[in-house]
Amino acid sequence: MPRLREVPRSEAHPTALKLYDMLFGDREPTTHPGTATGTPGNWWTVFALVPDCFDHCIAGFQFYRSGKRKLDPKLREIGQTRAGFDRGSQFVFSQHCKSSRGVGLTEEQIEAIPSWQVATCFSPIERAVLAYTDCLVLDGGRVPEAVFEALRAELSDEEILELTYITCLYEMHATMCRALKVEYDDVDERVVEVAAPEGAENDVMGLVDR
Repeated sequence: MPRLREVPRSEAHPTALKLYDMLFGDREPTTHPGTATGTPGNWWTVFALVPDCFDHCIAGFQFYRSGKRKLDPKLREIGQTRAGFDRGSQFVFSQHCKSSRGVGLTEEQIEAIPSWQVATCFSPIERAVLAYTDCLVLDGGRVPEAVFEALRAELSDEEILELTYITCLYEMHATMCRALKVEYDDVDERVVEVAAPEGAENDVMGLVDR
């Protein structure tokens, strides 16, 4: 279950209600979840808690899908998908694997996004986008000049700004999904103590100290 309350239809603002209708039909999503893509759909019901936050997010989705964008949708999706993987969000990664398919990435490319460094199926600019995404997400925006120059070799300043904004936007979504445990990120913490056999010595490193 998400860590925050979900908003039922009776409390949803007009924009949320419109999206509820699109995604859930006439069902009450808080009691009868599930979307056509197989997700529970609780991202929408949780974010509807703050109507202007919900609307701001919807505007962000419309921004990156707008016909005004100069950036190639394939490069956009490579950045979004890798950002989800880098941040460890099953939801963002999984959903954007599907979106990547929709804009024409091959199955080989989608499968190779986690291991792009050793893949041979990406063009030079696609590899540059993947390297840049890792710099944005894993290195907090610390980008070597060589990586940035690889972007500049094929992309305009406008395209680079769009790529940077959209990729960082999806790092934010990936982080929030994990923190709030929505959708496929409703998972238990896997890094926990594994119990030792009954009667085992507590000082683990003491075993090698003798």
